[in-house]
Amino acid sequence: MRDHLFEPGDIPPLGTVPRKMYASVIRRERYGPPHSAFRTEVVDVPEVGRGHVLVLVMAAGINYNNVWAALGKPLDVISARLKRGAREDFHIGGSEASGVVWAVGEDVTTVAVGDEVVLSGCQWNETAPDIRLGADPMTSATQQVWGYETNHGSFAQYTLVHDYQCHPKPPHLTWEEAACFLLSAATAHRQLCGWPPHDVQPGDPVLIWGGAGGLGSMAIQITRLRGGIPIAVVSSPQRARHCQSLGAHGTIDRRDFHHFGPMPDPADNQAHTQWLDGVRAFGRRFWEVLGERRSPRIVVEHTGRDTLPTSLYLCDNAGMVVTCGATTGYQADVDLRYLWMRQKRLQGSHFANLRQSRDVVHLAATGQLNPCLNLAGALADIGTAHQRMHDNQHPPGNQAVLINAPHPGLTTLQPQQDPTGIAQ
Repeated sequence: MRDHLFEPGDIPPLGTVPRKMYASVIRRERYGPPHSAFRTEVVDVPEVGRGHVLVLVMAAGINYNNVWAALGKPLDVISARLKRGAREDFHIGGSEASGVVWAVGEDVTTVAVGDEVVLSGCQWNETAPDIRLGADPMTSATQQVWGYETNHGSFAQYTLVHDYQCHPKPPHLTWEEAACFLLSAATAHRQLCGWPPHDVQPGDPVLIWGGAGGLGSMAIQITRLRGGIPIAVVSSPQRARHCQSLGAHGTIDRRDFHHFGPMPDPADNQAHTQWLDGVRAFGRRFWEVLGERRSPRIVVEHTGRDTLPTSLYLCDNAGMVVTCGATTGYQADVDLRYLWMRQKRLQGSHFANLRQSRDVVHLAATGQLNPCLNLAGALADIGTAHQRMHDNQHPPGNQAVLINAPHPGLTTLQPQQDPTGIAQ
């Protein structure tokens, strides 16, 4: 190890690990708006234990979970870790990244120093009894979100991960493109393909909330690749154009409807009738966009309270509403009559297992999946990027920030060659 820091973009010799690093840090006394909750600090580089890998972060993806971390709610992630025995009274977020393997712990055989990788966003104990008995690791009692429930995420010069989180970086993608797609794409893939018999089949209509966001952008493409018919909900003509450019069959502008929010009590006859009129109008718009009177076989949810009642009503008989989040609130009302009498499925879905993650890495590597990058900036801009997401002011697609990559557009750590063979 060496004692002195290095500036982002000033990369040390391969395998040289400093004692300190720059990181974008959240502390409990700064909980609140993301733009002020994150602050660049100098912290210790984490030690590399058995089965772990230290990765030099070239770029990191921005996701909604660290909006919650910045706010300190609905979960105070720092206090939760301290109760479990953690020593650090700070949080380094970030649940996806691209980078270079810089050091490996004992028993690591799947990657080596110098490998260029993308990192998937969940961790678990591979020796846990439920996993040993055959459980999907994503359903294990030991599963946690790296860089949200656990510390030392990707918003730092170095990040600490388990070896199984490392996937081969698609060679043609820039560091920032490779950093921004895996969390949203793998989550969408599991929602759409991981819950048979409700996996997308050719001709299936699929309703996708937040179609222009990171998750929606991935869900549109995966639905289209599977032969389904993606219809996206948007909030502006710009976002509609983005969705259509990715293959959406059509879009619905949610600003045309005003029934969203908690479902009124059916005992309040007038309010419930008005709500039902709004839901049915939304359903008719779906038919118009689809071009026929068919309801969505799958509804891709992540918005929660404001939209779940509409999703469950609108979903086809024996169809599925699959949710992975709750950006408008996690306490949602449903009318259970529509669930049991129409034999619909309300399915929770959380990120993805290793097979599902590797599948979407392959789609990106073969050019079938567009990462939909919108670059947010550098390490110092992480708070601003999350604030835009919190305020729903972020541009369509996925966001990333450069950490150690010296500038955008680079695809490898190795010196690039020009046609004359002279290193650039």
